[in-house]
Amino acid sequence: MEKLEPVNRETTPSVIAAQIRGRITDGTFPPKSQLGEAQLAGRLNVSRGPVREALQRLIQEGLLETRRNRGVFVVSLDGDDVADVYLARRAIEREAITILVRCADDAAFDRLDESVKDMSSAADRKAWQDLADADLRFHESLVRSSNSKRLQRMFSTLLIETRMCLARLETAYPVHKRLVQEHRNLLGAVRQGDERVALELIDAHLKDAVNDLTRANNASKVPD
Repeated sequence: MEKLEPVNRETTPSVIAAQIRGRITDGTFPPKSQLGEAQLAGRLNVSRGPVREALQRLIQEGLLETRRNRGVFVVSLDGDDVADVYLARRAIEREAITILVRCADDAAFDRLDESVKDMSSAADRKAWQDLADADLRFHESLVRSSNSKRLQRMFSTLLIETRMCLARLETAYPVHKRLVQEHRNLLGAVRQGDERVALELIDAHLKDAVNDLTRANNASKVPD
């Protein structure tokens, strides 16, 4: 067998895509902002080739879009997009709940409980961003508990899109104890092994989120 040479496990386009993805997530590159190859290459001190490949990856992930004769832009999610994101989240999170109920992983329960505590603290302080972060950590931990790499990979893009919705639509995400209680009830049902109730609770929770975000999105529409 011919000797094989070691290769870098993470390519330059992958590193660039991860950086851009992170800046989309934290709002540095907000919805509708334009990303130019030349400017990004200059800021990252790389050639335009790997930047172009990184942008194509993010276009395939649905985080960027190409507009004819205009360039590449960060996507802006409308009401239909919000509904679609949460439809996909529902499929993934329902499966994760079923797995967690049946395996009864105490370590996973503890991670979820920690997120609920963080949510409660944020709600008491009326800290919207901290509450949103803790909320999404809860759902990320829920999917991670499935131990399915593919479910987690699919959920990672949905998580970014959810953050994009919440970053723009803060008014749709009130600091309210009811939200904390919803997560506490969901965790309780999962911990008790009540799969039917847990699935009903996640359905109701995600449906309410879609309704709130859609109303806020319609109220905040601005021309392109």
